Amino acid sequence: MTPDRSTDSTIQSPDQLSSRSLRRKAGRGLGWSLLGNLVMKAGSFVMGLILARLVAPGEFGVYAVALAATNIVMVIKDLGIMAATIQWRGSVEEMAPTATLLNLFSATALYGAFWVGAPFYAAAAGSPDATPVVRLLTAVILVEAITAVRTGVLLRRFQQDKSSMAILAGFVVNAALAISLAAAGAGPYSFAWGQVSAAVVTGILVLFWAKMPFRVGFDRPVAGRLLRFGLPSAAGIGLETLLVNVGYVIVGNIMGEEPLGYYMLAFNVSSWVPGLVGSAIRQVSLAGFSRLAEGEDDELSRGVQSSVTLLFSGVLPLALLMGALAHQIVFVLYGPVWDQSAGVLRFLALLMLVRMLTSFALDILNGQGATRATVWMNIGYGVVMVPAVIACTHLDGIRGAAIGQAGAALLVALPLAVVAVNRTGITLKPILPALIRPLLGGLALLAVALPLAYLTAGNPFVSLALAGGAGLATYVALVVPYEKIRSFGARATRLMTSR
Repeated sequence: MTPDRSTDSTIQSPDQLSSRSLRRKAGRGLGWSLLGNLVMKAGSFVMGLILARLVAPGEFGVYAVALAATNIVMVIKDLGIMAATIQWRGSVEEMAPTATLLNLFSATALYGAFWVGAPFYAAAAGSPDATPVVRLLTAVILVEAITAVRTGVLLRRFQQDKSSMAILAGFVVNAALAISLAAAGAGPYSFAWGQVSAAVVTGILVLFWAKMPFRVGFDRPVAGRLLRFGLPSAAGIGLETLLVNVGYVIVGNIMGEEPLGYYMLAFNVSSWVPGLVGSAIRQVSLAGFSRLAEGEDDELSRGVQSSVTLLFSGVLPLALLMGALAHQIVFVLYGPVWDQSAGVLRFLALLMLVRMLTSFALDILNGQGATRATVWMNIGYGVVMVPAVIACTHLDGIRGAAIGQAGAALLVALPLAVVAVNRTGITLKPILPALIRPLLGGLALLAVALPLAYLTAGNPFVSLALAGGAGLATYVALVVPYEKIRSFGARATRLMTSR
C-alpha cells in the first residue's frame, strides 16, 4: 500500500508519537494479548476435558469435519482486509465503508458456496452427517464480516485489552452453552451453537468498543489498495491453515467419523504448546527480527542463532515427554475410552516440535520481507505431505496419518525452512554445536522417564507424575547452566520470603 501523510483521527501517526509512547502502547497491548491467550487456552483445555466425557468419539469426528471447514473459511473470508486495516496509512474512517463492503461481499459469497457445497465436502471427508453442522458452524464468518474492520481498528489502536475481553466474554457464553447442550444430548451441534453464539457476543462488544459508525460504500482506489495488500496476506495464511487442517479431511474420508474423533483429540493435545508458546512468540518475533534486520550484517544471524537454540531447548523435552507418556496423558485427562488417541499422539509430538521450528522460520523470513519464500515453503511441504498422509493412512490407519504428517514435516518442511532462511544471508551453521547439549539431555530424559513409566504402568496418574517429573528434572539439570538455575532459585526464594 502506498503511504500518505493523512492521519487517522482515532490514532496519532507514528511520527506524532514518541518512541517511548509507542513502546508503552505496544507493550501494554502485547501483555493483554498474552494474558487473553493464556486464559483462553486454559479455559478451552478445561472445556475440552468436560466435553470429551459428554460427547462420543464419532460425534467428535463430525465436529472435526465442520471445524476444518470453518478454520479454512475464517482465514480467507475477508481477503486480508483486517490485516490491511491494521497496516493502513491514512484515515480509517474514509477506508472503513469500502473495507466493510468488501468483507460483507466476500463472506456472503463464501458462505453461499459452502452452503451449497457442504454435502459434497462432508461426503469427501467421510462424514455425510456433518452437512448441517458445517452449514451452522461456518455461519460465524457472517458475523466476522460485520466486525472484522472494527477488530482491526482496536488492534491498530493497541486496544488489545478490549479485544481480549470481548473474546473472553464470547468464550464464557460458548462454554456454558456447549456444555449444557452436550449434557442434553445435542452431540456435535453443541460445539457449533456454542461457537456461533460466542461470535455474536464478541461481535457486539467489538462494535461497541470500536466506536465507529457502521457504514458501507465503495471507493475504487481504496478497494485497490486494500486488495493489493490483503490478497497475498490471505493467500499465505490460508495455505498454512489448509495444511494444518487437511489431515482431518483425509482421515475422515478414509477412516470415517469415529477414528477421526480419536485423531482430532490427539492433534488437539499436540497443539497445546504451539497454541500457548508459539502464538506468544509470534507476537514479538516478527517485530524483533524486523529490527535486527535493520542493524549490522551479522546482528540478525546472531539473534536467530540464539533464539532458535533457546526455542529448540525449551520445546524438545515437552515433545519427548508427550511422546513417551502419551498413553498416561490421554488416560489421566480424557479417560480410557480415548486410548486409541495415544498411539497417534506419539508421532504428533514430533510434528509439534517441527511445527514450532518451521513457524519460527516463517517469522524470520517475514521479518526480512521474504514473504514469497514462505509461500514456496508451504507449497513444497503440501505437495509431499498430502500424498504421504493418504498413503500412510491406508497402511496404518490414524497412526499412519500421524506418521505421514510428522515424516513430511521432518524430512521436507524443516529442510525447506533451513534452505529458505540460509538464502536470505542468515548463517545457521553455528546452531548445530549448540544443539548437542539439548539432544544429550533429551536422551537422558528418556533414559529416566521410560523405565519409571514401565515400573508404574499400573497407575497412569503416578506414572505421569513420577516419570514426567523425574525426566524433566534430569533434562533441566543437564541442559540449563547451573548459574541460571541458582539465580532463578535465589529470585524465587526472595519472592516467597518477602512481605
